[in-house]
Amino acid sequence: MNTTCVIYNPAAGRGRAEQLLKEVPATIATGIELRPTTCEGHAVELGRIASEEGFAKVVAAGGDGTIHEVANGVLQSERRDVVFSAWPIGSANDFAYSLGLIEWWKNREKNLPTEILEVDVGHVRAPGRERFFVDALGVGFNGMVTIEARKTKWLKGMPLYAWAFLKAMVKHFATPTMTIRFDDRVVTTPTLALSILNGQREGNFPLRPNASLTDGQFDYVHATRLTRWHLIRYLPAMVRGKLPEKHKLLTLGRVQRVEVRSEAPLCVHADGEFVCVPEDGVKEVAVEVLPKRLKVEVYPPAMYGGRK
Repeated sequence: MNTTCVIYNPAAGRGRAEQLLKEVPATIATGIELRPTTCEGHAVELGRIASEEGFAKVVAAGGDGTIHEVANGVLQSERRDVVFSAWPIGSANDFAYSLGLIEWWKNREKNLPTEILEVDVGHVRAPGRERFFVDALGVGFNGMVTIEARKTKWLKGMPLYAWAFLKAMVKHFATPTMTIRFDDRVVTTPTLALSILNGQREGNFPLRPNASLTDGQFDYVHATRLTRWHLIRYLPAMVRGKLPEKHKLLTLGRVQRVEVRSEAPLCVHADGEFVCVPEDGVKEVAVEVLPKRLKVEVYPPAMYGGRK
């Protein structure tokens, strides 16, 4: 019986996913069963079924959207021994970056040795909906950047999200008042964006380069009354992972649970997939960390971008 199920999005990698998987070296391909997705949300079902069927490893081959869905399927199953892995062949591969698997995939012909690690997972709940996330969740402006990224088909990676960032800055700039509880601390303030990160990156931006997948906490970035000029000024710092640690309009920290109540409908993404958009009318979300909830495959030399 095959021990590994690879769930892939045929449209990933600008439609090159199937060809890339056909070129997987024989040393990796042994014992693998390929299962393509056919529609949005299908990877969740495939991930759950593969886990319940007894596969030892379930791989998401695609971008962060595919990774998000397959991980949700694995996490919905009753099995806690399944190993989750990610083959980064999408336009954004933020979770795979923190796992070190981008570098592993680039050198897949060498079949470099990997290890298994138990990592934290995020869980988000809103009226009528809930899901897990493995890398990052964004509230407000971050969600609108995701909307613009979805509309752009001619770019990928950092250029895609930088372009979407600039478009969202022009079309979707707003700072509605939000009441946010960070564990036991509560703030009420106009809020442009809130990033809640399990990994280091959101939309290819290394917002929290010292984030850890195993510390039982999220790293967060809370932007309040920032102006468009602030965004332009700090875009290079976002690209380099060098946001200012002390800024009166920007708060960085760590937290286990976050609750958000907004005066305006929210736009929230989890791993680049929408929890809600403004048209849904959702004004409250709650997010919590689930320590060491998922077993994942990692390539230690390249984890966290090779950070020591």
